Amino acid sequence: MSGAPTFAVERWTRESAASGAAVAIIVVLLAVTPLIGSANVVDKLTTLFVYVILASMWNALAGYAGLVSVGQQAFFGIGAYFSIQLSVHGFPAYPSLIAGAVGAAVLAVPISFFMLRLRGGEFSIGMWVLAEALHLLVNQDPLIQGETGTSMISLNAFTHEQRLATNYWLALASMLVLLGAIFMLLRSPFGASIQAIRDDEEAAASVGVRVQAAKRTVFVLAAFGCALAGVLWLATSVTFQPKTNFGVQWTAYMILMALVGGLGTFEGPILGAVLFFVLQNEFGENGVWYMAGLGIVAILFALFLPRGLWGEIESRFGIRLLPVGYRLRLPAGHGRKSDEPVGPGG
Repeated sequence: MSGAPTFAVERWTRESAASGAAVAIIVVLLAVTPLIGSANVVDKLTTLFVYVILASMWNALAGYAGLVSVGQQAFFGIGAYFSIQLSVHGFPAYPSLIAGAVGAAVLAVPISFFMLRLRGGEFSIGMWVLAEALHLLVNQDPLIQGETGTSMISLNAFTHEQRLATNYWLALASMLVLLGAIFMLLRSPFGASIQAIRDDEEAAASVGVRVQAAKRTVFVLAAFGCALAGVLWLATSVTFQPKTNFGVQWTAYMILMALVGGLGTFEGPILGAVLFFVLQNEFGENGVWYMAGLGIVAILFALFLPRGLWGEIESRFGIRLLPVGYRLRLPAGHGRKSDEPVGPGG
């Protein structure tokens, strides 16, 4: 009909194309930073990359797949522990780090068959119990010396400058690969599947979604990402202390960054990690008051800005820099917003 309103379904917009170009430029600048920046800048950016990885992994797990875990520190710690063991048994330092993260992902596969039988609060508590159990098991290893911990001595073969640069490039590459993997998964039919599972698991299964396989994929990916963050932290600190590496504060940080940035959005965790990084640098030395402040911030966001900062920006202004879903563009005056998200990731 000639009088019928026209509409368009789109994914990339002018703003998202421009943001894609801006991301490419930023990546190039970040890649050369160790060649032109100070040691302090390189070290701090390495820490920021680790935070982005952690926030994005928890967001993939909870924000998109609906698996709310308070035990991701299990993989953060066990990846570092595996790396220590490999280095002690003769593996080169940096291959040991990568292999440690891979080992944690492999361990996550059999773990998933038990943990993914749990739902909601049971899954959350089950993951916390798993983290504590792994912590206690690692403490029994004579090499670790209980809570005293040990060091990854093989890293001392590198000069401080070499280690700084290598850690930086490894962290940058890890962050980009993991973000790219999440981005591509969310833009595929798999992305629609895991969000359908998050919204209604039984309904998703009824239309043919392989629920357990999809959840297991996200679970193992998140485990690998958290383990990779753990081995990167080990590379920067050199020391391994079970109480620190298996500390629940890591998952608390992940939750805070995802909530503040925007749970269930691609850009939100990145924004949340940047804000957390700034707060950590400005107020991190205030000890218990700093942690209490973070808790209050998380509660306030959960109550008054449940969509997070980026979620609010998307909702109010329709800005989507790196879209993972589709957008329905309606003609003006149609009675609904002329720019509405549809499909996975809206």
